[in-house]
Amino acid sequence: QVQLVESGGGSVQAGGSLRLACAASGFDTSSACMVWLRQAPGKEREGVAALSRVIDLTKYADSVKGRFTISRDNAKNTLYLQMNSLKPEDTAMYYCAADPHCVYYTPRLTPADYHYWGQGTQVTVSA
Repeated sequence: QVQLVESGGGSVQAGGSLRLACAASGFDTSSACMVWLRQAPGKEREGVAALSRVIDLTKYADSVKGRFTISRDNAKNTLYLQMNSLKPEDTAMYYCAADPHCVYYTPRLTPADYHYWGQGTQVTVSA
């Protein structure tokens, strides 16, 4: 059974940092396509950082390039999102998602491409 459990969210001031973690079970993260998505109130869910299967190519939304870093530790079956220089507009619920049967080596930010989701962790950035 595939499970994804996010942690690490919280409240920070603008300019601060947070590191989100997504503990995965039921599949091998090294061969899965994975992504971090977020959804702010009244807005659509958007992909912010994606990781391709095996070779770990990355892709970022323009709004987070240079500030966020996606990575994974296959030994721990865990996905991470390091978020630096946080801005109030980064405030949202953050989700990790996975496609364990992914065949693509190109990272994808589209939420509809992922079949399994975590419950989310809230990030709030104050000005």
